[in-house]
Amino acid sequence: MDTHSRSFAKALSWRATGTIDTMIISLVVTGSVKLAAAIGATEVVTKSLLYYLHERAWLKIPYGRKTAFLAPSAADRPD
Repeated sequence: MDTHSRSFAKALSWRATGTIDTMIISLVVTGSVKLAAAIGATEVVTKSLLYYLHERAWLKIPYGRKTAFLAPSAADRPD
């Protein structure tokens, strides 16, 4: 299992990759560096917020979850 700091670093690197991709596509489509940068800056905020909301929504959905099996403790076992 990854540590929280590793997961956070991976999330940041993925978001940076996605934003650079969006900015390059925006530059190709619009031909404007200024507009491409504005689109990239907007995208990083909106997609981060949407991702957070998406994750929080999925916490309420039981689909695909496995219930953890806990072995009985010594106190729960009959003598």
